[in-house]
Parts: sequence; C-alpha cells; structure tokens
Amino acid sequence: MSRLTVRKAVIPAAGLGTRFLPATKASPKEMLPLVDKPLIQYTVEEAVASGIEDIIVVTGRGKRAVEDHFDRSIELEDNLKGTGNSQVLHQIRQISNLANFCYVRQSEARGLGHAVLCAQHLIGDEPFAVILSDEIIDAPVPALAQLIHVYKKRHGAVLGVQDVPKQDVSRYGIIAPKRIASGLHRVQDMVEKPSPTDAPSTLAVIGRYVLPPEIFPILRKTTAGKNGEIQLTDALKELAKQSPMFAQEIKGQRHDAGDKLGFLIATVEFALKNPSLGADFGEYLVSRAHLLSTDRRNRLVLDAPDHTTSPGKPRIPPSRDY
Repeated sequence: MSRLTVRKAVIPAAGLGTRFLPATKASPKEMLPLVDKPLIQYTVEEAVASGIEDIIVVTGRGKRAVEDHFDRSIELEDNLKGTGNSQVLHQIRQISNLANFCYVRQSEARGLGHAVLCAQHLIGDEPFAVILSDEIIDAPVPALAQLIHVYKKRHGAVLGVQDVPKQDVSRYGIIAPKRIASGLHRVQDMVEKPSPTDAPSTLAVIGRYVLPPEIFPILRKTTAGKNGEIQLTDALKELAKQSPMFAQEIKGQRHDAGDKLGFLIATVEFALKNPSLGADFGEYLVSRAHLLSTDRRNRLVLDAPDHTTSPGKPRIPPSRDY
C-alpha cells in the first residue's frame, strides 16, 4: 500500500457532549439529528466521498447507539419490506454498507490526542484522517478530499483551516502560517485558544486532519495537560518541527454543530436544501420573518419617545387588538 493512499479515518466519539445537556445525558451527541440524519452520518458520508474505506470510531460508555446505527437492523428491514416501503428500506441498508466499520473504546475522556492514540493498532503504518463529527462542512468538493489532495502532492500532514473573526480566536487552535499558494500554508507553529492579542493569525483548525503514522510515537511522549488530557495540538506542534506540515483553507460552509446556536443554524440550512422539505420550510421561514419584522416595528413604535406629552408625564400607549 502506497504511503500516499489515505484509506482509514478516525472519528472520535467518546466525548460527554456537555454543551447539549440534558439532551445528551443518555443519548450520544453524535446521534443528534440534523434534519433526518444523525451528525455522525454526515461525517461518515464525507469520508466515504473522499475515498475512505475503513471508518474507526472511538467510542466510550453510553455510545452503543452509534454502533447500532451503522449496523444492520434485520427486524426493521423486514418491517419495511412487509409494508412495501422500498425507498426507505434502500436508505436503511445503505447506511451499513457505507464503509468498513470498526469500534474501539476510549476507557476515559483523556482528550483528542488520546482518542487518536486509541486507534493506533488499527491504523498501523499508514497515513490516516481524523474527522470531528460536530464540525459539519457543506462543500461541493468534500472537505476531507481537499486535504487528501494536498497530502498526495506535498507528502506531509495537512490540517483543515478556515478564517475566523479575530474576536473568536480564543475558541480554536490557531496556526502561525507561511503562505505557499492561494489557500495553502506551511504551518510554522500552533497556539491553542490564544487571546486575540496573542493569536499569530485568524486561521483556525476546524476538525479535519490528514496525518502520517509518525504522529503516534509523538502522542505517546506527549505530556498530559489540563484535566489530564493529551492534546492533539501539542503533538502536532512537535510533528511540525520534525517534518513539513501544511494547512489548507477549506472551501465550503462550516457549521459548528457542537454548539446549540450552530446546530440550529445548520438545521435551518440543511432543511432548506432538503428536496422534500425545502420549499415548504422556506415558505414558513418567510412568513415567520414577516411576523418578526412586524412585531419589531410595533415595539419600536411603542418604545419611541412621545414628544406630544408634557415632560415628566407618562405616555399612554395606543390600544392594541389581540
């Protein structure tokens, strides 16, 4: 197998999903539905569309639903077959045939670096991808495919990045870039969640990586940081000192579906693109926006100062029909 062929992808899915509590108390965050598919399925479909054959999901306690989703459900298939629902039956069967799935347990939450390390015995001596399932990227060319293209040409680790507002840099790992070509940079350094004044750029790492197997011995030597976690960023900084590392600005619309507002925005955007829902949902949004606009105008009228009243005399608002 060529060292330039990327066949395997690691999807860390052992996190506790605390930003979505209480919804994720007993249900995996990765299984939150984005319109009609769980978040992790979008990630798997992106990987498969990028040429990935083997999906390694790093799970933890309470994540059995993830495994069940990508497994066959004979009872459900028999039921759909009996009711003649062939279209849905085809969709359900396709899920388990997307790729070769393998699952490995992360016994305790010790950070993204540790999650990647848990998959070492399944990766072997091959380059591989890492995809975070709460980063949904809607792009004509799959985001991961954009990185794999760079990896094959440059023969070095590739990180997916996007430009973010300066006030938001403290939420991300930020690279110190050296521009090579339009949208492509050499990574000189990385800073995890810097303040706006300390950030070396506004290019943020957004949950897509193509890495060589040389990352594993570095991860094993990486000292655990805050909360006993092994950070992938620390290992990447060391890898960048040993061999060339690149950052590709991903072309596409990114949604942070691990954040409540980001998840709601993603739901709206994907619902509008849904062939069976988009038109009706769009009409609803237009009517809702009209109502909000009308209500806002009414509030502005009510809150506006009334210059016809005497100073200090309270203004009596106009009557409203309800």
